[in-house]
Parts: sequence; structure tokens; C-alpha cells
Amino acid sequence: MKKLPLVFSIAFGAVSVHADGLGALELFLKTAASGRADFTQVVTAPPREGQVARTRISNGSFEFQRPGRFRFVYGKPLAQTIVADGQTLWLHDVDLNQVTARAQAGALGGTPAALIAAAPDLRTLRADYQLANAPEREGLQWVLATPRAREGQVQTVRVGLREVESGGKKTAELAALEIVDNFGQRSLLTFSRVQLNVNLPAETFRFRPPAGADVIRQ
Repeated sequence: MKKLPLVFSIAFGAVSVHADGLGALELFLKTAASGRADFTQVVTAPPREGQVARTRISNGSFEFQRPGRFRFVYGKPLAQTIVADGQTLWLHDVDLNQVTARAQAGALGGTPAALIAAAPDLRTLRADYQLANAPEREGLQWVLATPRAREGQVQTVRVGLREVESGGKKTAELAALEIVDNFGQRSLLTFSRVQLNVNLPAETFRFRPPAGADVIRQ
């Protein structure tokens, strides 16, 4: 099976009223109850001796609904669908027609996915991450999140946010996620066509293994 994307091992996008990224992140967690967006992911592997860095680009769509439900659909070359239904985290490798299912509670706590749809506020998020403001750049407020668990695959996550209005109320979009793993691989997700606090049908977060798929439960 292909390696699980960094966002799970893992995401949205002017003058900000909040002075820092932590304030914008708190606003996002408290006011963005659901959303959808398209995304582009650029994965850059560290260069080997005498070689240039290798880059892989993929595109897809993303939907989330608090608490703890989301769907990532990756197109080629990853061709994966990842669904969290509140109880189970499903990963479907389309090319292999192979499905992995694992308990969601034990799979997301210290991963970047918790930054998107799991934690309701900064206090909860700090149980799994050390959080600090990072310098503003590219018109975004940034937060540096460092996992407290040392045995995970993720070294650091930088979260880029911008404040917006949705339905006449102030909220925040998650515009970018920049993830670095323990091997120095960098994964940058940027989001476009973001819609917040939209009505999403319950079927969005249901997953049924395709006919003939090899299902592995962990």
C-alpha cells in the first residue's frame, strides 16, 4: 500500500484583526463548523548527495464537519480516498483497490488532521501539540505546531490562516499546511475555493468499501 499522506501520519485557505496566528487558529476552531475546498499538495523529498530535491504534486478535494469528520480525495498520482466518519478512519488505495480501516480515536490525536476537524479549541489542541506564533508571511498568520509525542512521523507543522467573513460573521480559513517529517520531507498543502459553514449531507462522511476490495482492519 502507498504511504499514508503526511497530513495523517495530516487543511484550509486582508488585514487581520487578530495580532497573531494563535488568535486566528482559535477563531477557526471555534467558528468554522464545516467546510469544503480544493487543494494542491507539493511533496519535496530532501536531496540526496549529488542530486536535486525531488518533488511530487497532487490535487484533490477536502470536506470537513466538526466534530471529527472529514473526507480527502486525492487524484493522480496518489489516487486515494481518506474518510473519517467519527468512529473509523478509512483509507482506500484506488490503484490497489485496498482499504485500511483503523479506530479513529487512536489514529488522529497527534497528527495534523487534528488541526482541521478534531480539536474544538486551543486548550484541547495543546494536549498533543506545543503551539507558538510564527512570523507573518504571504499575507497569512502562521502557527508553529510541534507534536509532543516523539514517536510520531511528523516533526513540525506550520498552519497558515486568514480571517474572513462567512454569513455576516467573522471566522478564519486555514489557507495552508506546511508539514515536515522526521526524514526531512516537506509537504505543503494550499487550499482554494474555500467555503465555510456549509451544509454537508451525512453521506459525505460515510465510506463503503468497493466491491472486491481487500479490507485490512488494524
